Amino acid sequence: MEVVSSSHSCLAFHRTPSSIWRFGGNGLGPGHAKLTRPRRSAILCVGGSGTASNPADSGKVHVNHGFYVSDIDAALQGIPKKAGEIEKMIIPGLPEGPESSLISTGFWEWKPKLTVYYEQSGSQNSKAPSVLFLPGFGVGTFHFEKQLKDLGRDYKVWTMDFLGQGMSLPCEDPAPKNTIGDSADDDAFWGFGQELQPWAEELVYSIDLWRDQVQHFIEEVIGEPVYIVGNSLGGFVALYLAASCPHLVKGVTLLNATPFWGFLPNPARSPRLSKIFPWAGTFPLPSFVRKLTETVWQKISDPRSIRGILKQVYADHSTNVDNVFSRIMETTQHPAAAASFASIMCAPKGQISFEEALSRCQMQGTPISLMYGREDPWVGPIWGIKVKQQVPESPYYEISPAGHCPHDEVPEVVNYLLRGWLKNVESEGSIEIPFLEEPSYAEDGVSRELEFVRGGSKKSVRVRLFGSKMSLWGQISSFFNSGLSNRRVISR
Repeated sequence: MEVVSSSHSCLAFHRTPSSIWRFGGNGLGPGHAKLTRPRRSAILCVGGSGTASNPADSGKVHVNHGFYVSDIDAALQGIPKKAGEIEKMIIPGLPEGPESSLISTGFWEWKPKLTVYYEQSGSQNSKAPSVLFLPGFGVGTFHFEKQLKDLGRDYKVWTMDFLGQGMSLPCEDPAPKNTIGDSADDDAFWGFGQELQPWAEELVYSIDLWRDQVQHFIEEVIGEPVYIVGNSLGGFVALYLAASCPHLVKGVTLLNATPFWGFLPNPARSPRLSKIFPWAGTFPLPSFVRKLTETVWQKISDPRSIRGILKQVYADHSTNVDNVFSRIMETTQHPAAAASFASIMCAPKGQISFEEALSRCQMQGTPISLMYGREDPWVGPIWGIKVKQQVPESPYYEISPAGHCPHDEVPEVVNYLLRGWLKNVESEGSIEIPFLEEPSYAEDGVSRELEFVRGGSKKSVRVRLFGSKMSLWGQISSFFNSGLSNRRVISR
């Protein structure tokens, strides 16, 4: 395992414009951008080996990467064909065994006693873009294992645990017990005492801390601008960083991104209002917070509660979540987990909101793509639709059946769409975004049935690309009209 020490030096980056959008000189600004793309001159290339490639895949195809189909299906891979009322496409499955990209691990010491755990894949792809995956609340690097093993074959892929979560929890007690009055029950919990350690004096597990963490990780470890893909909380952090440091971010993909985080006012933004609240996530924890945390933590760290949450957020209950469950349980056993959870829950809001960050990214011309699971019970489709309304030229893919974590539930689909979007941005629009073979689809949208092989069996997922022309009411009406008839959630 690699240990990397921080040099605390900032690299100067100069971003090469890579936006796929072309802004006309009509004085209307980025909100009225017009998408322009060249038409493709070829549809299918078949090699002598019997494999096929979509031109959007730059001549590369991975038919054998855990994906066994007939010769006819292989020849049609990635090419839409009619399946009832919508078009059907065959896409690759996940790579298996030696075909998977190897994953390496490391620890990066950002500040004294604040060490970040990270994983990377594809380091041999020296000339390929870097892609950084940011996890949601309560999970970590393990949630992107399927992306590192697959996308690491073509890109330099990174992911990390946010401070206060996963394997980025502190190695020492930030506030150890030092008085007789401390309860004996506190022995199992770090951060429940009153002897504050110097390194934890300003520690708050807030979204501002995570934004700074990601910024310095890109500068000091990755060493070049990146594409950021964020799920849930990770989506908010990705957008926040892109708005604050556009020179470090080449593009952002949101996977069911949470559109809000934190309840208390931010001290920098509302100094007077923030003074009303006696505690905002700092150490040591007040006595009433310690008592409340003990009660709440006992409930949420119970294995039955965690199983219930996973069943709620995964739409397809046939998905194997054993690894996710075991890794979450490992985190809950850490002595610093409970106090870190309390700090996270009571940390203030960020200095800018999700909507403000999105507006800044739009004005800066940051490419954005949206991939949302339709059956998400927490960040429902309405939130993805609202983002699409604010950045109408950004592609918005709605995946069904899929819940809050589409990258783990249907990684074949997310990886396929993400590859296509990355190639589109890197080529400055000369390679089509998936589903945009016809110019009209950019405005009117289109639906596809994506079929792939997993564990020797065929699976199908419906994906809808929303067009920029459709009104908010039209999108909401369409969702409710087709939701019940098209929903294919598997309960087992």
